[in-house]
Amino acid sequence: MDTANSQPNSNRIPEFLAGKSSQQYLLLSGNALDILKDIPSESIDMTITSPPYWQQRKYTHPHSIGNEPSLSDYIDNLLQVFAEVKRILKPEGSCWLNLGDTYRHKNLQGIPWRIAIALQDTQGWILRNDVIWHKIKGSPDNSKDKLRTVHEYLFHLVKQPKYYYDVDAIRKTAKSSRVKKNGQVVTATGVSGVNYRRQINRTSELDKLEKANALQALDNALEKVKEGKWFDFRMVIRGQQRTTHSDAVEVSGRALELKKKGFYILPYHGKGSKPADVWDILPEDRWRKDKHFAPFPEELCLIPMKASCPRGGIVLDPFVGTGTAILTAVKLGRRGLGIDLSPEYLTVAKERLSQYQPSLFQLLP
Repeated sequence: MDTANSQPNSNRIPEFLAGKSSQQYLLLSGNALDILKDIPSESIDMTITSPPYWQQRKYTHPHSIGNEPSLSDYIDNLLQVFAEVKRILKPEGSCWLNLGDTYRHKNLQGIPWRIAIALQDTQGWILRNDVIWHKIKGSPDNSKDKLRTVHEYLFHLVKQPKYYYDVDAIRKTAKSSRVKKNGQVVTATGVSGVNYRRQINRTSELDKLEKANALQALDNALEKVKEGKWFDFRMVIRGQQRTTHSDAVEVSGRALELKKKGFYILPYHGKGSKPADVWDILPEDRWRKDKHFAPFPEELCLIPMKASCPRGGIVLDPFVGTGTAILTAVKLGRRGLGIDLSPEYLTVAKERLSQYQPSLFQLLP
């Protein structure tokens, strides 16, 4: 008999969190809210999860979130769970919440935003991003009076204004600039400075000194590209390009800079650009045979984990399903803690994990 299996959660969880063994993950069967209460405060680096959607399926377990007769009950139950999630997250931790919406009597309920706003208003979460997960192909839709739904939300929530975030870990690889035989520098997107130089010389919006300063700044920018410090840049010149974001100096530092100097330069980061907040990711299809109707794909976890969980840190999924979040965490050198009501799902999660690296894993009931 495996003695670990007979230990209560109150013993297993602290041992796992302390890293006293080579175990890379821990799967626990039971009610998320009850098990979360056994986790010590401020002990988890990151949470990523996709709770059961309201009234989308008939869950067999009577206590499953998603079966509630009313939307208000569903929201209340999720708020209780995320109050515990906030308690157990480290101060610098992050929570990523994936939610889909539900129609009721032909009326789209707006559930993701109802919950996101409730988390802000009642629990003090800070919402940093609302990512649009574009599923590309989506699901069949036979409705004749509405558009086909091909997106869901992924909310990034934090506990405090300063939190762990490794932006360099998620940058897209910068394209290379080049230098022509005549010495002319061309950036990754084809900027050579020729058009900017022509605009500066021809414009009547800049005085003589402003033109000289703009030309010098342009030469400096091209030199930084040549040296590999920048891989690209954009120049905004008074009267030639539209001010970024706003032309009101009361709310825009860039507008104020344009008014004072006549130009400004926007350098692109040398390590590449940050991902945008719309992600084109196909839904997970490979695990449909396990009867889990809505597994999210590993790709959806990559940016959140690389950015907001340090290597060796602990990722929690309180609605772990077939284990995608935990599997992704282990592949990325993190550790995973998963909870689910369904023993069937946890069995599949164990199988997936064991196929990746069998010696490290053990399913705990």
